[in-house]
Amino acid sequence: MRALDELTLFLCGDVMTGRGVDQAFARSCPPHLYEPHVRSALEYVELAQRASGPIPRPVDHAYIWGDALEALDAVRPAARIVNLETAITTSEDAYPKGINYRMHPDNAGVLTAARVDCCVLANNHVLDWGEAGLLETLDTLRRAGIAAAGAGRDAAEARAPAVLDAGGAHRILVFGLGSTDSGVPRGWAAGDAKPGVYVLGDYSDASVDEVARLVDAAKRPGDIVIASIHWGSNWGYEIPESHRRFAHALIADAAVDVVHGHSSHHPRAIEVYRGRPILYGCGDFIDDYEGIRGYEEFRSDLALMYFPTLDARTGELLRLEMVPLQTRRFRLQHAAERDRAWLRETLDRECGRYGGRITARDGALALEWA
Repeated sequence: MRALDELTLFLCGDVMTGRGVDQAFARSCPPHLYEPHVRSALEYVELAQRASGPIPRPVDHAYIWGDALEALDAVRPAARIVNLETAITTSEDAYPKGINYRMHPDNAGVLTAARVDCCVLANNHVLDWGEAGLLETLDTLRRAGIAAAGAGRDAAEARAPAVLDAGGAHRILVFGLGSTDSGVPRGWAAGDAKPGVYVLGDYSDASVDEVARLVDAAKRPGDIVIASIHWGSNWGYEIPESHRRFAHALIADAAVDVVHGHSSHHPRAIEVYRGRPILYGCGDFIDDYEGIRGYEEFRSDLALMYFPTLDARTGELLRLEMVPLQTRRFRLQHAAERDRAWLRETLDRECGRYGGRITARDGALALEWA
């Protein structure tokens, strides 16, 4: 197959650049928090430093990406798509949920440093600082030249896809959906004149039909369609049967080529269905959780960069490679051999339930499927 007929994407899980991460930059939001046990975001900086050593504050905007930038430069994906689980705002209108993430708008360079093309916003943190916080997030991304999916000034904008140019006759359409089982409040749903997110109320046939109508209205020949879904619990490897049925139906009935799942704090299984990849949970990618105790068995300090390569003519998956990384001092670095082996064994076990195998190749991981 000619290289022109192949299209490689970069996908990852949650990118949370607020709270402690925001405090590491030269400019940051006020550190006060409303959490039950932590009142200042600076405490998360101290936790990370106690766990891994000093963070050279202030850091520049490229710092947190670390070795991920090298991998991005080597692969040169056609599009870079992340789930941004942080409001970009100075709003003080804290939603009464206890955990509220925000990053100062002056730190939007964090996203441009990695040349992010699209931020999915249909998640349970984008409205942490109210509608004003969401609107400032949308405005900041627009000024930075970054597309947004899954949230908007009204329902039509929230449900519209981000449209990314993939070269030639090809485009990438990214639809963002936030499910209530990941903690997205139903009240955050965008309305006719109400800012909000595209809230997925259930996994019914009616919800599939709704996505299918949106795809059909936007898709042109040569387009690749991604459904980016914030769903499910933070911990554990079990894939709810409702998620699996919904993902299969999106592919079979709504012409979706990639199901990009996130919300879990660690990577979950991957399935290939009708030649299309389903990433059930991509795990956290950037966060300030370093040094927090609990759930150590899931190794949330380890992250994966997902690089699916598709047949640009048909949307079918040709190969899927993943680059393992580890967070140290709020910076992504290449994972050590023993940590790569742990990820390979864990994912091989989980993907095996759905007919897949994970192999190691030159410091990276690759999916094989029947």
